[in-house]
Parts: sequence; structure tokens; C-alpha cells
Amino acid sequence: MFTQIKSYYKQLLPQLTNEEWQAIENKLTIKHLKRGEHLVKQGEVCNHVSFINKGLIRFYMVVDGKEIPTGFFMQNQYGSAYESFLTRQPSNENIDVLQDVELLQLDYESMQMLYKKNPIFQIFGRKVAEQLFIVMSQRIAALQLLTPEQRYQKLVDNGSLLLQQIPQYMLAAYIGVTPEHLSRIRKKLTQKT
Repeated sequence: MFTQIKSYYKQLLPQLTNEEWQAIENKLTIKHLKRGEHLVKQGEVCNHVSFINKGLIRFYMVVDGKEIPTGFFMQNQYGSAYESFLTRQPSNENIDVLQDVELLQLDYESMQMLYKKNPIFQIFGRKVAEQLFIVMSQRIAALQLLTPEQRYQKLVDNGSLLLQQIPQYMLAAYIGVTPEHLSRIRKKLTQKT
């Protein structure tokens, strides 16, 4: 159950001792959600950071009644409405389950207690926040600087598992086009190869 997350922690903090790991493990809770269920709904305060042991989640906002995907997170990644988690304010986004998930969660109070107890947890928290910041910055840059074709090509070039795991209409909305336009992009790229 904790093998993947322990490996994740050890990769970010090779100096993590077994005692320090045990302190974290003792605070983790296990949560299972089925496809279609929500981890966080817009307007709720996010109380946990969640490590995805298995499954796939989607972040999205509702704008004028339309769902706009803002991100997808899968196995071996952290997913959280992080702004809400940090500020203790209601979330502006929704997180739902696209494939049944098994999550290892750390609540806000436990995280604060770990930060106070040992500086190594502050380092870990900073490293996770930095990773989330990089993902967000890359997403913003892609939306501002790349064409939809380039955004799709980037997913292809990175060997993104999203291409096989999410419905075409969600992928289209994620790169900012209609499903029909995405079909044309795919056809055009296929003809080039």
C-alpha cells in the first residue's frame, strides 16, 4: 500500500530516515473513490493533499455551464486543489475521478504538525509545491504560446498516457479545441508520419 509513496518521498528526499518516514506514514489515510465521484467540488475547502496510488483524476472548472479541464493527474502523482488547501478558502475548481482511485491522503492539520516537528518535512513540502508550480507554469505557457496543434504534439512527444486514458472530448477541451478539430489535428499529424 505505501510502497509507491515511500519511493516518491525517498526520491525527493534521499536523506529521509525510517523514523521520519514512519511519522508521515502514521498520518496518511487511505481513500477509495469510484469513477464519477468527486474528491473536491467547487466551493468546498480542500482539506487533504492526495497521493494517487492507483487511478486517474481530472481537474476542471465550470464556465458558463461548460466544463473546462485544467489538468489530469495519475498514479504516482500528488493531486490537490492546492490553493484551497493552503489558503483554507473554497476551491475554484472541481476534482473528479476518471478511473477508480486509491488515494493516500494527508490532512492540513497533520501536515502543519509534521512541518513543526521536523524541518525535513518543510523541505519536502517545498519540493512538492515547486513541482506543482512548474506544472502550472508549463500549462499556462502552453495555453499562451502554443497553437492547439503544438499542444497536442507536445502530449504525443512526451508519450502522455492521457492520450489513451481520457475521452477525446475531454482531451479536446484540455488543448482548447472542439472534438472535431482534434480529429483534424490527429489526421493531419498521422499524414505527416
